[in-house]
Amino acid sequence: MDAGSPVKKLPLQARLTLSDPSNRKASNSRKDHQLLFNETKRRRQLPPQELNTILKSILRNEAERTKEPEFAKFVNETTRALDKSLKSGRDTSSVVDSLKAAYIERPQDGLEHQIKYEYFGYLLNRNSSASKQQDQNKLADLRFPVEWYPATRALQRKIHLHVGPTNSGKTYHALKRLEDAESGLYAGPLRLLAHEVYSKLNLQGKRCHLITGDERHLAEGEGVKMTSCTVEMVPTSSKVEVAVIDEIQMIGNQERGWAWTQAVLGLQAKELHLCGEERSVPLIRELSAAMGDELQIHHYQRLNPLKSMANSLGGDLKKLRKGDCVIAFSKMAIHSLKQKIERITKKPVAIVYGSLPPEVRAQQAALFNDPDNDYDILVASDAIGMGLNLSIKRIIFSTTSKFDGAKNHLVPIPQMKQISGRAGRYRTAAETNQKEKVLTGGLKGVQLKEAIPPPTASPPQNVGLVTSLESKDLERVQTAINTDPEPIMTAGLFPPTTVLLQFAAYFPPSTPFSYVLLRLHQVALVHPRFHLCLLKDHLSIADIIEPVRSLTISDRIIFCIAPAAVGSTHMASIIEAYARCVGQNEGGGLLDIAQLNLELLNQETQADSRTYLEQLESLHKALILYLWLSYRFAGVFTSREMAFYVKGIVEGKIHEVLTQASVKRSVKAAELEAQRAMLVYLQSEQQGGSTTNSDQSIFSGDIRDSEALRYNTPVGQNALASKSIPQKVEFKNFRLTRSDSSIIPTLN
Repeated sequence: MDAGSPVKKLPLQARLTLSDPSNRKASNSRKDHQLLFNETKRRRQLPPQELNTILKSILRNEAERTKEPEFAKFVNETTRALDKSLKSGRDTSSVVDSLKAAYIERPQDGLEHQIKYEYFGYLLNRNSSASKQQDQNKLADLRFPVEWYPATRALQRKIHLHVGPTNSGKTYHALKRLEDAESGLYAGPLRLLAHEVYSKLNLQGKRCHLITGDERHLAEGEGVKMTSCTVEMVPTSSKVEVAVIDEIQMIGNQERGWAWTQAVLGLQAKELHLCGEERSVPLIRELSAAMGDELQIHHYQRLNPLKSMANSLGGDLKKLRKGDCVIAFSKMAIHSLKQKIERITKKPVAIVYGSLPPEVRAQQAALFNDPDNDYDILVASDAIGMGLNLSIKRIIFSTTSKFDGAKNHLVPIPQMKQISGRAGRYRTAAETNQKEKVLTGGLKGVQLKEAIPPPTASPPQNVGLVTSLESKDLERVQTAINTDPEPIMTAGLFPPTTVLLQFAAYFPPSTPFSYVLLRLHQVALVHPRFHLCLLKDHLSIADIIEPVRSLTISDRIIFCIAPAAVGSTHMASIIEAYARCVGQNEGGGLLDIAQLNLELLNQETQADSRTYLEQLESLHKALILYLWLSYRFAGVFTSREMAFYVKGIVEGKIHEVLTQASVKRSVKAAELEAQRAMLVYLQSEQQGGSTTNSDQSIFSGDIRDSEALRYNTPVGQNALASKSIPQKVEFKNFRLTRSDSSIIPTLN
């Protein structure tokens, strides 16, 4: 690591700057997935003797460079363990196993971090008594999370488990019970879903709060008994009559599963309705028995058929048709497909992927769902798996593998099955809007939506179809459609804040918090029914804010669980800047944080510029993090209203970039078609022939009028019509100018 690294230096200044050339090569290829994949593959194929030699060489070089006696002792013990492992043919030390795994599977910086953590462990274990280690192990006993919620265990709850495939009406029936309750709560995986339920309940005259990590709308007045929230925000201390937890299969997720576990174990609801996939039944049955709750299971069947096609598209994008959704698993692939399809079809294409703001995703979905425009095709990632109501007739997988940051792997069958289920949806957003007539009456003039009729079997012709773009992926797609996924075996856990605080107290104040997190995960005891969720970005965030020494352990815990996209452009510097604001308890005004690239909003919208789009997406993530922190450190981050305002501008610009790029390519396609038609016409004139009727229709205007020529074609007319589709946000009168250390909003 270089001198400017946000990662805390090792004790006694024993900094590690790994000298392995292949490690530097992997680091330089951070943005090149293929190179990183190849490097990982190469390392996996290294003979044991060569791998052993490389690791020992790296360790000895660092010992020689740092000249630190304690680190030299650590290196000597580790190299002896490596030799012993090679001689015995198996890993005889957890340190050896960890170092090998880090070097092979995380070529970018894995070994560097792992050596640091192992060295910290070496130092702390040498100075720690046996009794202190026993106390740590006792505190890290997480085998009985059911006992963490004594108030809930005192209730006799009834759990209703609604299970079935996508588009089966399971969530509909659970929400109907919520609507009839005196008090209740909805918890969903996405803010879009939470907002949808919040809006629906309020329109029905049931005042409802909306609570997500970065947004809160509290209904006015007293006696509000309904709440719609994201799962991470579930209030386990509140008592309600009915609670609905959506997408319960997420309880087995390796990163977010802890939130569903917390909600299932801790919600104080007389009736708890869980909605999700059939594979969650065995685990929920076990958890219900452990909690002493009554369980009733409701099974649902899909409302319309889902079938895999016999043939792929054979790689031919010309075979795409209206209502198709092409699935890709990287942002680069999504944008590439979008451009190719627009060139071929001469029509704009909608796109949806995870790093787009939810509001922009909803706008793109609306463009695709609208039958009266030219957005006939959608290119999307697995982000369409939940949260968006889409009028998809056919799902087409462009690939069945994805890159996870270290290696390529096959997309899991449950994930493919959930994505496939979006084909042939029972009711599109447009259809729903037509059926939900707004009526006046009922509760003191409150506008109410007419009740949506219960789901019934769809017309026979509404069949969801699934296939692949390439022939090589078709068998995998067909297998996914026709295979029942394996049951979920474990529920996710994350150590409670109280445990983290007590565990951190066992370590010297100078100990990096990332090591405390890692150590707790290493020694934690977990029941076979549960699993510890991955630390993913937690360690990176902990290292980024480590230099801010004025933060308390509680502050560090809050930052580590924040929705910070560490991999986004400049996000590390923004996280550190936010942390410094908290540490100093001042300077958290939005315009006071120089690391926020607010000047980006003064630039003209750059259609078709991927760099510009990525900068907008990164700024949006920084604003989301600001809003999230503003609810935890309200006295520091004081510009919440301005942050919401700027966030809306950024969302408008992102939507404008996407739609302008599509229109630009459509217009270019129209120009090319007009030029082709002109050549046909001129050739015909030179040869003394005549044009066909269809050719004559192209030139109904003045042949010398280039604008008439450009747009007096079917494609040209579509391009012109598309210009009015985007609901743009006007920014012309809004400017942000930086003066000294602040940015001043001005109106021109």
